[in-house]
Amino acid sequence: MDRTQTFARSLLPAAILATLPLLATVPATHNRSSMKTVGGTVAFADQPPMSDGPSARAPAGPELLAKAAPDECFAGIGKPYPPGPPCGVGVPKVNQSYVWGLTQSDDQLWFGTAPNVHCLTAGKGLKLTKPIQNDDYVCEYGESQLRKQIPFLPAAGGDWRPPDVFRYDTRTRQLTDKGDDIANASVLDRLRLNSTIGIRAAGSHQGVVLLGGPSLGGLNLFAFDSESGRYLGSTTLHRYGNIRNFVVADGALYAGVGVGLDGLGGGEVLRWTGTKDAPFGFSVVGDLPGQVADITSHQGRIALITWPSAGVHGRIPGVWLSPRLADGEPGLTPADADGWSQIWNAAQYEPDPVVAETYGLGGLASYGGYLYWGTMHVPLKATQAHTRRYGAARGQADPVAVQNTQRTASIFRAADFDADCGCEEGKASVELLYGESKLPAFDPEANNGTGGWRLTPTGYTPRFGAAGFGNGYNNYIWKMVVAGGSLYVGTMDWSYLGRASGSGIQAALGVADATSYGADLWAFDNPNEPAKPVDTTGLGNYLNYGIRTMVADDSNIYLGMANPMNLRTNRQDDVPEGGWELIRLPLATSNPSYGGKGRPLPPGVDASEEAPTYGK
Repeated sequence: MDRTQTFARSLLPAAILATLPLLATVPATHNRSSMKTVGGTVAFADQPPMSDGPSARAPAGPELLAKAAPDECFAGIGKPYPPGPPCGVGVPKVNQSYVWGLTQSDDQLWFGTAPNVHCLTAGKGLKLTKPIQNDDYVCEYGESQLRKQIPFLPAAGGDWRPPDVFRYDTRTRQLTDKGDDIANASVLDRLRLNSTIGIRAAGSHQGVVLLGGPSLGGLNLFAFDSESGRYLGSTTLHRYGNIRNFVVADGALYAGVGVGLDGLGGGEVLRWTGTKDAPFGFSVVGDLPGQVADITSHQGRIALITWPSAGVHGRIPGVWLSPRLADGEPGLTPADADGWSQIWNAAQYEPDPVVAETYGLGGLASYGGYLYWGTMHVPLKATQAHTRRYGAARGQADPVAVQNTQRTASIFRAADFDADCGCEEGKASVELLYGESKLPAFDPEANNGTGGWRLTPTGYTPRFGAAGFGNGYNNYIWKMVVAGGSLYVGTMDWSYLGRASGSGIQAALGVADATSYGADLWAFDNPNEPAKPVDTTGLGNYLNYGIRTMVADDSNIYLGMANPMNLRTNRQDDVPEGGWELIRLPLATSNPSYGGKGRPLPPGVDASEEAPTYGK
C-alpha cells in the first residue's frame, strides 16, 4: 500500500535530528551479497540461480529476474536481532518489500526499494501500531530494535530500514548493488541513503539516472552516469517532502513533487536542468494545489494527478493538464507554472464528500487518443475519515460504516482537452470504463439527525464493467504502461490480506477468492474494447499483492512487484516467498494460463529469438 508518505518527518520531533549521525554508521543494507540474479529459464525464486552459460529461450509467461533476499534474522517481537542470515537463531526475514522506483536506460534497469511498507502504512496512515505477528509478516512498531536504538523514532516507523539501490543489465542478466556506491562515497552520502524512507521515484535522461525519495529532512536525490554506472553524487531538496514519478516529454525530463510535509504546501512540477557534471539543477514549471503523484505526456502536454494531504479538508485529488509544450520556448518554463488546468476531480464521481477526500489517483497513461487514469483506496482509510468527521455518536455501527466507505478501484478516460472545447469546466468528455453507477453516501441529516446511508448516483455508467475488473479487492490501479500497441494496467489486489476480514469488509467487497490472490495485470488491446486479463495471480507469486512499477521496451515489459510478506522466507515449504520481485514479461504472451490470447508483438520482433545469455 503505497501510503508511507513522509512518516519520519511528520512524526519525529526535532530532538531526533540529534540522532542523525547514528544513521551514518548503519550499513545501508544487510547482507547485500545474498542478493542473486535468476537466470533466463528459471521462472521463480523457489529454484536456485542458474550457473553461467547460454540460457534456453525465454518462457512464454513471466520470468523472475531478481528478488529480495532475507537481510535480517528475527527471533521474536522486541527481541534483539541475531547475527545473519544465515540464521543460527531465529528465522530469516526479508525487509525490502517494494520495487518503489524503476527506470530504464538502454539495456539497464535502475531501481530502488522500500522496506516493510505494509507496516509503515498501517502505522502512519491507519494509526495501527500494536505489534502483530502471523505466518506471513511481522510488524514490531514500538518494540523494534531500531526504536530502542533511536527512542525518538515514532512507533509507526519502527519497522523502517534503509532502502536498496540496484542496476540490472537486461543483456548480461547481471544485478549490481549500487547502494554500496552511495554508502562508500562519503559520510554525507551514506547519511542521506540511511535516512531515506524509500526510493520512490526513478528517471533517466541524457546519460543521467536520478533516484529519489522522502527523508528525515526533505527529498533525497541520488545521481548516476547511466552509461558507465559511475555514482555522481547526492543532494537534499529541503523544500519538498515527496516525489513519485519522472517523465520525459519532448526532450526534457520532468518530475512531480509534494511541497513540504506530506504535500501540505501543495505540489510542483520540476523540470530537470542538470548535467552529468551538475546533476541536481531544476526549475519550477508547475504550481499545483495538491502534491503531484503520477505524471505522463499526452498530445503535446504534460498530464498529472494530485493527491490529498493528511488532515487537509477540501483538497480533492484531480487530473491536471499543462500548457502546450510547443507554446513559447521549447518545453515548459517557469512562466508556465500558473498555467495548468484541472480537467477532473474525484468529487465529480464520488457522491460522499468525506470519502472523496481519501481518494488517491494512479495509473496515468496516454493511449489511443485518450488520457487514462485510475483510482486508489487504502482499506479502512475512508472509514476512519468518516468516524473522525461524524463520530460514533451519529448512531452508525462500525460494520455499517465499514461496509459503506470501502471503495474498489475505478478506471476513467477523457479526450478533447483544448481550452476552446468547453470540457475543462465539467465532465462531459470524461468516460467511466470500470466503476459504479451508484455508491453509498452518508447523509448526516437523515433519520432525524442521526444520519443514514443511501445509494447515490455517481453520474456515470461504466462502459465495460464493474470497479476492480469485477474483483472488489482490486483497490489500486497502481501503474499503467503502453507497450506493443496495448495499454497494460497493473493493480493492487489485497484479497490475500483481506481473506479474514470482518463482516463489514466482506459485505462491501465480497468474500476473498483464493483463486485470484495476487496482483492483476490487464491489457486494453483496443480503445473500443474491454480490457483482457493477462495475469490475475501476482505473476507467479500470489504474495505479490501489487504491481508497483512498470517500464517497457520494444519486446518486454519489466514489472516491479510489491510483496510485504517479510516472514515468508522458507524455500522448502509450499508457500512462495516474500519481498520485492523484478519480473520480465515478453510482449508476445501465448501461454493460456497468462491470459489465453497473446499480446501482439511489435513490428520487427521475432518471437523465436533466444533469450540473452546469463552472466555475472
